[in-house]
Amino acid sequence: MTLRDLLQEKKTAIVERWLEDILATYASDASSFLRRERDPFANPVSHAFRVGTRAIFENIVEGLDADTVCRHLNEIIKIRAIQDFSPSRAVSFVFLLKKAIRTELGNDIEDRQLSKELAEIDTDIDQIALFAFDIYSRCREQVYELRVNEVKRSVSALMGRFTGNDSDPESLPGPSGGNKSSGNPKPDSLPRLSDDDGLSGDSSSVRGGKK
Repeated sequence: MTLRDLLQEKKTAIVERWLEDILATYASDASSFLRRERDPFANPVSHAFRVGTRAIFENIVEGLDADTVCRHLNEIIKIRAIQDFSPSRAVSFVFLLKKAIRTELGNDIEDRQLSKELAEIDTDIDQIALFAFDIYSRCREQVYELRVNEVKRSVSALMGRFTGNDSDPESLPGPSGGNKSSGNPKPDSLPRLSDDDGLSGDSSSVRGGKK
């Protein structure tokens, strides 16, 4: 039996442990809520994590496809990008998969002489972590743009009260720095964040991770 066969056999246990380790990165109250509530409408954050982690793991087992992985990473990272995590902690959940695999497989790796295959899986996970950081950077840029635009609208409304004229928010100075980097993560076009993606919605109930 190959390592990928063994991973497929123990898929449910590995993914559940990986998810538990991810939820443990949140404060205790938030973590308890995320574990307890399974309704995808009442708890869309946990639902996104459950769907995303399972899909990413299955993709690793079947053979890494960057576009598929990035699509599911985006659903997780756009949530963590608006929470009180440092960049390293926001994407560290990817590496927790290594721990989950080793914990669930136990001695099977050495007994079946699967260390070489495990190293290949580790390389795939490292590559996914790089994708995750690229996506996180893009999401943070989008969060910044949304916040700047909100400030511009507020300033425009305030100026309108004093002058009696409606100011165009687009005429106000924006963030400096010129064009943004053209280095896009895979896939080339990532979904943009909006207010509906949790900037002011249900994901605020789990805002903030462990310090």
